[in-house]
Amino acid sequence: MADEIKSLDDLKAAVSTAAPAAAEAAPRAPQRDKLGRSYATGKRKDAVARVWIKPGSGKVMVNGKDINSYFARPVLQMILRQPFQITNVEGQFDVYATVAGGGLSGQAGAVKHGISKALQLYEPSLRGALKAAGFLTRDSRVVERKKYGKAKARRSFQFSKR
Repeated sequence: MADEIKSLDDLKAAVSTAAPAAAEAAPRAPQRDKLGRSYATGKRKDAVARVWIKPGSGKVMVNGKDINSYFARPVLQMILRQPFQITNVEGQFDVYATVAGGGLSGQAGAVKHGISKALQLYEPSLRGALKAAGFLTRDSRVVERKKYGKAKARRSFQFSKR
């Protein structure tokens, strides 16, 4: 029994000496392709967005269309600008995104998630601000499936006493 406790103490000592070495890991390196772009995939509900960012004038293209024509509602355009506003790099990056699946709201959330991930890959120093704002976390909420014997996912059919 004493041998087991001693080996456990040895294990704890080994872990405590290895932990500072792991905490002092090398800083993240930027990930860019040969054209100077960073790529990331963003997801929200059923929508999946492939996003490329590169330094530029702030032009945003989604499925070959300008942001104003693809996302006509101002709220959706605001959602796409949030990662740039949080990191104070508005107007410094061009965005090219292709998005499929879901509705416009889910697609806007997917592009926002992709932009955030691509920004932190392009410039790792922006990761702290994006992480604090919660933009790097995939919003996993999806529509609940319909169950048999129910009108919708949880709604019952109207009750009739007679």
